[in-house]
Amino acid sequence: MATVNPFSCLRPEKSIAHRVAALPYDVYNRKEAKEAALKDRLSFLNIDRPESNLPDDVDTYDDRVYAKAKEILEERVADGTYIADEECCYYIYELVMDGRSQKGIVACAAIDDYLNGIIKKHENTRAEKELDRIRHVDALSAQTGPIFLAYRTDEVLAGLIREVMKGEKLYGFTSDDGITHNVWKISDAEKTEIIRDSFAKKDSIYIADGHHRAASAVKVGLKRREENTDYTGKEEFNYFLSVLFAEEELMIMPYNRVVRDLNGLSKEEFFERVSSSFTVAEMGTENYAPERKGEFGMYIDGLWYKLTSKTEAPKDPVGCLDVAVLQNLLLKPVLGINDPKTDKRIDFVGGIRGLDELKRRCDNDMRLAFSMYPTSIAELFDVADAGLLMPPKSTWFEPKLRSGLFIHRF
Repeated sequence: MATVNPFSCLRPEKSIAHRVAALPYDVYNRKEAKEAALKDRLSFLNIDRPESNLPDDVDTYDDRVYAKAKEILEERVADGTYIADEECCYYIYELVMDGRSQKGIVACAAIDDYLNGIIKKHENTRAEKELDRIRHVDALSAQTGPIFLAYRTDEVLAGLIREVMKGEKLYGFTSDDGITHNVWKISDAEKTEIIRDSFAKKDSIYIADGHHRAASAVKVGLKRREENTDYTGKEEFNYFLSVLFAEEELMIMPYNRVVRDLNGLSKEEFFERVSSSFTVAEMGTENYAPERKGEFGMYIDGLWYKLTSKTEAPKDPVGCLDVAVLQNLLLKPVLGINDPKTDKRIDFVGGIRGLDELKRRCDNDMRLAFSMYPTSIAELFDVADAGLLMPPKSTWFEPKLRSGLFIHRF
């Protein structure tokens, strides 16, 4: 039984929500974050990446950085940038990209559901990436970047979402990248109970994106439990900010690969070794994206090729993934990339950047590229249900949830 609660939300005043909403903190490097944050003092990046407001010689993880985040948030509450909904509410958050609508429920999930496996993972997290967000969440006593969760199709929730969306919007704006963001507030007691009860019937919810944010929020919650030994489990630090989407709402884009060299092989030797595991068909100079599972695009020396695996993929949930097939049949045995997480000869390009970005990289710092068929949400569920982990960079979700529209304080 999943616990998914309404909450008292700290959120931007309606007329400036479009200025506050910001892409997640981790899509920027430090230079990019500073440029984006300083374009508008109200941008949430000023809180999410507070080093942007400090001298460049201050380390990203200096204590002053987290103190600055708290200072700016308190200033924004004091000046009315942020207002608090006193009642506990759910929210519907719709993102529209290229005419495609994706609708989720904004709520708070339970850290105990994360700990007991009701909220299921498909990625490992790295301690150093967690630590930054642990310190950020702890300093603010707030979660500011929602965790992207998914659940299996639920007609009751789908019908409720459709009904709520007929009402007046809380927010409605289009961001600079062309994504439209619409928000509706749910304070009606009957609808609130329907949502709570619907999730209480679920034995599995899945982290789609935001594994590090989730792990960090949970660890802060556990820290607060240690500091408050008489905790009841009802305190807000026992829950973390989430947006939950039904599986049919989601779009996963491919996570493409670029490789620096041919591992000491001549081009002829490379093709000969690739041909032992794949059927290779030249596709010409036009961008090529695979059309089905088990196919791969490969770009080298100005030409695209279609690779089709000659062997049936393994039946296990991880081994059958295209990213695993490419790794196990080509990247590792032919190109010598044993650990894609640490090997500096490989890089990953999110599908939103398009295939032209693969060609650009090959014209600059890489030798060849692979375009992937996207991992499906069903495959993600299968891996998580089996208690397994996906290979690195298996999924790329678009559009990205904005930070700063919903803040959960504790």
